[in-house]
Amino acid sequence: MSTASTTPPAPRASSGALAAWGIAIVVAATVLLGELLPARHAVPARSVADDPACLEWTDGCRVCQRLAAGPACSLPGIACQTAEPRCLRHRDG
Repeated sequence: MSTASTTPPAPRASSGALAAWGIAIVVAATVLLGELLPARHAVPARSVADDPACLEWTDGCRVCQRLAAGPACSLPGIACQTAEPRCLRHRDG
């Protein structure tokens, strides 16, 4: 009887590592698309934002405030449906 030498099978990437790379690629692509594509969410109506007496307004998704440096708005929710902008806080006086 002769003894034949057998070579071990070549190492293969585990399916877990392959799945992790796939997820990382999908996440990176999503972030890049979010940064590079133009935003499609509606901005508050000019009449409310241009009214200097209105210090805070909302469209049902975002809340904006008039600051010394200019308007600042919160981020909208993921599935928010905008409504007609309305003033929440007027300047006293």
